[in-house]
Amino acid sequence: HPFTTRNMPPKPGVEPVLLPPNVEPIRYDINLTPDLVKFTYEGTTSVSLSVLEPTTTISMHAKELSFWSAKYTPEGAGKEQEASEIKVSIKETIVTFKFPEEIGVGSGTISIVFSGLLNNQMAGFYRSGYTDINGSPQIMASTQFESLDARRAFPCWDEPARKACFGVTLTVPKELTAFSNMPELRCRQLEGGKLKEVKFMDSPKMSSYLVAFCVGDFDFVQSITSHGVVVRVYTPPGKSETGTFGLECALKTLDLYDDFFGVPYPLPKLDMVGIPEFAMGAMENWGLVTYREVDLLIDPVKASSSQRQRVCTVVTHELAHQWFGNLVTMKWWDDLWLNEGFASWTENMAADAMFPTWKMWEQYTVDHGQAALRLDALRSSHPIQVPIEHAEEVEEVFDAISYCKGSYVVRMAHAVLGRENFQKGLVAYMQEHKYGNTITADLWKAWEDSSGMPVREMMESWTTQMGYPVLKVVGSAFEGTKAKVKVTQEWFLADGSEVKAEEAKLWCIPILTATSAGVSDDISMMREDTMEITVPLAGADDWVKLNADQQVPMRVLYDDAMMARLAKAISSKAMSASDRAGMLLDSYNLVKAGMMEAGALVRLLSSYTQEDDATVWEAIEMALSGLDKFTTDMPAVNARLQGLAKKLLAPLTEKVGWEARTDDEHLTKLLRGTLIRLLSTFSYAEEGVKKEAKERFAKFLDDAADMQALPSDMRSPVFKIILKNGGEAEFEQVKSYYVTATDNAEKKHVLNSLGAVGDVKLKRAVLDWTTGGEVKLQDFFYAIGSVHRSGKEGQELTWSYFKDNFDRFNSMLEKASASLMDAVIVYSCGGFTSTAMADEIDEFFKAKDMAKNARKISQTVESMRANAKFAELLAKSEISKDSFWDGL
Repeated sequence: HPFTTRNMPPKPGVEPVLLPPNVEPIRYDINLTPDLVKFTYEGTTSVSLSVLEPTTTISMHAKELSFWSAKYTPEGAGKEQEASEIKVSIKETIVTFKFPEEIGVGSGTISIVFSGLLNNQMAGFYRSGYTDINGSPQIMASTQFESLDARRAFPCWDEPARKACFGVTLTVPKELTAFSNMPELRCRQLEGGKLKEVKFMDSPKMSSYLVAFCVGDFDFVQSITSHGVVVRVYTPPGKSETGTFGLECALKTLDLYDDFFGVPYPLPKLDMVGIPEFAMGAMENWGLVTYREVDLLIDPVKASSSQRQRVCTVVTHELAHQWFGNLVTMKWWDDLWLNEGFASWTENMAADAMFPTWKMWEQYTVDHGQAALRLDALRSSHPIQVPIEHAEEVEEVFDAISYCKGSYVVRMAHAVLGRENFQKGLVAYMQEHKYGNTITADLWKAWEDSSGMPVREMMESWTTQMGYPVLKVVGSAFEGTKAKVKVTQEWFLADGSEVKAEEAKLWCIPILTATSAGVSDDISMMREDTMEITVPLAGADDWVKLNADQQVPMRVLYDDAMMARLAKAISSKAMSASDRAGMLLDSYNLVKAGMMEAGALVRLLSSYTQEDDATVWEAIEMALSGLDKFTTDMPAVNARLQGLAKKLLAPLTEKVGWEARTDDEHLTKLLRGTLIRLLSTFSYAEEGVKKEAKERFAKFLDDAADMQALPSDMRSPVFKIILKNGGEAEFEQVKSYYVTATDNAEKKHVLNSLGAVGDVKLKRAVLDWTTGGEVKLQDFFYAIGSVHRSGKEGQELTWSYFKDNFDRFNSMLEKASASLMDAVIVYSCGGFTSTAMADEIDEFFKAKDMAKNARKISQTVESMRANAKFAELLAKSEISKDSFWDGL
């Protein structure tokens, strides 16, 4: 049956708003002289142009720049012209240079003199504060240009398809280090002896958002890949050892990607640098990748397993962009997912290749996979390929759809195509489009050519329409050596709201199955509403799991007969860890949507009494914590749930223990962290838990570097146990560690736990402290989140604080990345579970001008309404009765 995009909304006829096509940039020569005392810089930019149509104006992007002069010089014998008018549109962030005479078709150069500010908003060319090796405060300057802030540093054609070569020259104090995308070409000391001029080699042809430069005082570690690329990690002075692990990951990753993509890394060097103040996690600038310090630099002694994994996957993600995004770039921002979705898949592929015992694809099920499914179950979600008219709109789609759902559909393609066809298509795609721009259809064509499969037919149903399906088993028959299973598909919505006939969607779904014999090689394609599949069985008692290893972004609702068989496979652990985790999380979300009984979920949870897998325990934590949150207004039910949680926790906590062992594997350390986190939620008042936490906390106070007594994996939950059982003295002890900790990852333990303190006055003190300037702008919202997550009082406090201080928050974040305000909104009000609060929050934001955050606000409010329905559903379900719990 040919697949049809029946009822799929057509892509609106949105035309991107672009600069005039009459002029194309060929090469930029950028000269900047930053002043790290006055927080300003002087600049000149000369751009070699190809003039395609006669014109008297040249328009470029510019933001927060002051212009002093501009001239156009034609190549050859033509007449040089000074601009007669320089017109700046602040709203459109465009500068237009008007010339007295027409500029003819041909080549020429526009030369511009301008100046700018080294802002403190972590965007454009900006400043960060850090402490030097003597403990003195210092200033460095660095860049963050994606998506639209290259124009904040120098005038340019700030569009991904307007690729050019970039030559950068920086004039800086002689004692500082300066670096850019490319290696130094020359360095010379200037007259007077205080400044030096550093000129860098020209870059390859690339997009403006990938240009980068840094100026400051750094140490570094470096090495060379097996394929001959010099890799250097820059660190704060005196901390070069913190760059070692990131360097090791980068060396292996570059070689791996050379082979995987079939195109060698095209630059002569790769620099990676930790920036003290950074809005995102990292930025893939070609040849100079910038990172938030905690996502690159880790203390070799103190670092937790989760921190090591985080650094590894951020490095593998950013280096994937050196090919997917930098070498081959999306033509326009509506295909952002080609960058982010692919890099989010590749980060796991590379980490799994380097550290197979980490079981990254099992972990994917509970992190990236669930992040995608949570957001995409909302009506306020958006398609992977989202129409973008004005480039500013892209800021709203740097989210779990572009990254996580994007990676999920890439993972699905890999499962269907097989590794050989998948990789062969990518190699062809890279070879054909290197140094150019593409649209999504170019990738589909490459995979169709490599596999002979109708890739576009399958993939477009996942990328051009919002949401994902729930696969419902409407009939099953187990007969000897085979099972017949009848399934239907429909749009899954988090709140279980009705899908009207005109809203119906259809996906082209690969049906992957697993039994006790493993994952079947046979893949059926479901192209219609209903389908019947036949699955071979290993025996009469065998089971059938649909969506084997959770490789397709969907939920599955089983009938009672299949569920009973699957529950036994979970108890015996005959089912894979990915599927055991996926079964539980599907069930939790199906209950939330009203498609499955709450009692069935609790009975399923009871099947996990023998569970000891770290990834599955993350899924158990999600289900238990969710049920705990939604039963807080039902004390009797909540007490029973706490009892079930303790019953599940007790045997494994005793087996794994609090004490870290030298032979602990990576996942064992993660598992211990999960278990202690659960104890801090469900068992913090138990005498044994309090005693263990107090003893370890006392040793921590004696020596914060004692990683045996209190490993980094356990610090946040232990701090929470201490705070929940303590008062002002314990509050001050935890808070003081923020000042004395020299490692940002350690400081985050304080921010993520401090709000757990019981006293409401101290919770309020957390909010005053974290917004008072002592905590960096990139981190201050973490402490707000710790108050909000601490319970009802915390939720009410953070929301009233946000309302009372809205204007202050707005001024703090006015020019910063929209993602920071998104975080503040979610951490201030995202946890409410009543319709009344959803209404109040919705009304509050309707009265505010929050265009940049509109999508996040609508998603937050919709999630709240779904949560309110879930709480009401639980109150009416069988788990509200003692008889249910007595019969478990």
